[in-house]
Amino acid sequence: MQRCTIGQAARLLGVSPDTARRWADAGRVTTRRDEGGRRLVDGKDLAAFSVELAQNGGEEDTSYTSVRNAFPGIVTAVKLGDVAGQVEIQAGPHRLVSLLTREAVEELGLEVGMEATARAKSTNVHIDRT
Repeated sequence: MQRCTIGQAARLLGVSPDTARRWADAGRVTTRRDEGGRRLVDGKDLAAFSVELAQNGGEEDTSYTSVRNAFPGIVTAVKLGDVAGQVEIQAGPHRLVSLLTREAVEELGLEVGMEATARAKSTNVHIDRT
């Protein structure tokens, strides 16, 4: 299972590291300490929290922008069919959905809780594994 630091979690959620720490201190985001004392968040926990946060409209009065149409975020759902796959990414308050081949999903090793970047061009969304 992928884990990320508080700073990485903050970036994926579109908030400051201080906000992510406050949420962790308040018990809103579950963290564990590694052997070096750093707080880590399990990818699946972060994915669930990011969806909850987006559904509640967020709490920060922050402006979100896309630099070159890249949306770094966390994979919140992967659905596989015989030929095609559907991948959802929560990038701050933005939920992006991409339809791609099953083979592409498997080659990228995409699964819930991992970091990924959605790139949008016109009506297409491409997924880059981070």
